[in-house]
Amino acid sequence: MTSIPKSQQQPGAGSEKVGLRARGLTKVYTSGQVEVHALRGVDLDLYEGELLVLLGVSGSGKSTLLNIIGGLDVPTSGEVTFQDHDLISADEEALTDYRREHVGFVFQFYNLIPSLTARENVALVTEIAPQPLDPASALELVGLGDRLNHFPAQLSGGEQQRVAIARAIAKQPQILLCDEPTGALDIETGILVLEAIERINRELGTTAAVITHNQVIGSMADRVLRMVDGRIASTEVNDRRLRPSQLSW
Repeated sequence: MTSIPKSQQQPGAGSEKVGLRARGLTKVYTSGQVEVHALRGVDLDLYEGELLVLLGVSGSGKSTLLNIIGGLDVPTSGEVTFQDHDLISADEEALTDYRREHVGFVFQFYNLIPSLTARENVALVTEIAPQPLDPASALELVGLGDRLNHFPAQLSGGEQQRVAIARAIAKQPQILLCDEPTGALDIETGILVLEAIERINRELGTTAAVITHNQVIGSMADRVLRMVDGRIASTEVNDRRLRPSQLSW
């Protein structure tokens, strides 16, 4: 597989165009003679411009699914296509290009470099991206325009997470994958982080998938998928998305 060309289209939320399609995904981890089935035949369509929430308890398969569609892991069996390109048969170079150019990752822990300022942490990504945002512009999008020259130790946990979001979206990915982005935060700080994700989805048209065990967060999504024991147990479509400021848990 050759490098995947980046689309210039930025459709709004609610688009019915499938950007990423997964079919029959299984993932089996083996330890000695013990097999752990993390995914059991998952089908998923990720629509361009939507905000999707994946709900489920720990061990339900959420993170495994996110890692596979983000090109960080490969399934035991199944298919994943991004804009008609087969990610399963892709070589490592093509998967690296896919992650670098098309996918942004946000994890529960911020993984910022302590010796670099907020601007410099974001700039690490823009230096390798083909069409990046200016680091200051990315930080402005997440409400940190006045924290450009602060080091991580000078920032709160929520501010550090928003720097991590700015870093993820500075390369202008089509897909933003967030794994428990509010898991280590209190409610007020978590809402600020969710507001940053929602703004990026709404203003840039970035497809966003958010993993959480917090059912309340599902109210801000276009769709909510509930995972149980490695399967998608149910799908819900919200007629109206709540803003993060309207959430309470």
